[in-house]
Amino acid sequence: MIIKVLGSGCRKCIELADNTRKALDARGQQADIVKVTDFADIAAHGVMSTPALVIDGKLVSVGKVLTVQDVADLLDKVD
Repeated sequence: MIIKVLGSGCRKCIELADNTRKALDARGQQADIVKVTDFADIAAHGVMSTPALVIDGKLVSVGKVLTVQDVADLLDKVD
């Protein structure tokens, strides 16, 4: 599984990446978390508001910091 956190590297982007890692750890699940900061790459996903979260190529969240539980719920839907 590849998870991308799209954003400039701001505090909210870092918090989303941390919450994503915590959700994965709580589930005992492995995934690569890639931080995408290049604006051209972010725009290529159709994202105009960050942070955003992409799981296995699917955009699942835009413009908000998800809680650990929110991320876990999204991971349940991907499984």
